[in-house]
Amino acid sequence: MENIELNEIEAGIVQSVAQFSKSVAQIKTELARDVVGQEEIVDNVVIAIIAGGNVLLEGVPGVGKTRLVRSLSRVLKLPFSRIQFTPDLMPSDVTGANVVEKDAEGRLSTIFREGPIFANLVLADEINRATPKTQSAMLEVMQEHKVTVGKSTYPINEPFFVLATENPIEQDGTYPLPEAQMDRFMFKLIMEYPSDAELRNIVKMTQKTMAETAEGVVDGAKILEMRALASQVPVIDEVIDYAVSLVSGTHPELEQASSTAKKYIKYGASPRAAQALITAAKVRALINGNLNVAYEDIAALAKPVLRHRIKVNYTAINEHLDTDAVIELLLKEIKK
Repeated sequence: MENIELNEIEAGIVQSVAQFSKSVAQIKTELARDVVGQEEIVDNVVIAIIAGGNVLLEGVPGVGKTRLVRSLSRVLKLPFSRIQFTPDLMPSDVTGANVVEKDAEGRLSTIFREGPIFANLVLADEINRATPKTQSAMLEVMQEHKVTVGKSTYPINEPFFVLATENPIEQDGTYPLPEAQMDRFMFKLIMEYPSDAELRNIVKMTQKTMAETAEGVVDGAKILEMRALASQVPVIDEVIDYAVSLVSGTHPELEQASSTAKKYIKYGASPRAAQALITAAKVRALINGNLNVAYEDIAALAKPVLRHRIKVNYTAINEHLDTDAVIELLLKEIKK
């Protein structure tokens, strides 16, 4: 009798994983109707959404950052909001503010008017153009999914996801994101310029219509259900130790620091990096139809998780090694 029940449980788990993979495949198929190429970017954005993380997306203008988020909102059937960050943007323009209103009888009352951050999918466009004061308004909402104004706290509806963009070629009039805010992003993704073939397809697609044509395949409740399933994926201690070793190995000041860190890294990643590696790896494992997290899942996500959390030193710069190149050296050094 126990064996029959056990077999039924195992069959149910296998079916849930298969449905998980199928849902993700449907999301990607629909996104492909609006977004040409950028498969790795799409894969990691979907992983982050399911895992409950935020994404910092770096790319030159015109590569489809805004289109990707708008298409995501259609595919996931979630309310979408775009905030254009500028130097004159105030924190209340993002979070909302208390306003005084007069009723029909002339009585005054104070009510909270929600800002554009109150959406499920938020595009923070060119976030580094806002002043540090406005950037800091994003910290609480990105980490805790709530907004505090005065003495009142207002929760954000789940699922909640921020995709912030940066333009790497324009530095005038920008304010670099502080490390505390960078750390709130689960991933930093680099959106490359399309190949000639992809650019040709983009031109052909947009000649027909500039509007997104992707259709909804899942909703917010489904995303939360998928997130709950991913949280139950087991991770053996050896894989956790590997993730911890990668993160600790980025700190040149620690005794267990890697030789790569001692030579090339100025400061290392925070504990959130280890949490992000494990959380995102669980989602990646399920997408690939696996019932547990493997070393390969951790290694595959190392660059998106670490590239914005570590800073290379002058030795790396002098040797023309960027952050990704240093992470590659770290992956070769840290043993699985």
